Amino acid sequence: MTVIPGGGAPTAPTPDDKWHKSSYSAANGSCVEVAEGKSVLVRDTQNRESGHLTAGASEWTALLAAVRGR
Repeated sequence: MTVIPGGGAPTAPTPDDKWHKSSYSAANGSCVEVAEGKSVLVRDTQNRESGHLTAGASEWTALLAAVRGR
């Protein structure tokens, strides 16, 4: 599944992507990982082989602001 508002091509993960776990991740490994850049990639840490979501950087910023209530 890919989320790219306004169209555009999905971004495939590359070996250069710097994935990091969410700061809200649980100690039991129930978390997501994010790779930020021109596009933002999000994947399930326990199911990496299942793929990822892709969003534009501005859409990711808007999502985080909405979640944080800003």
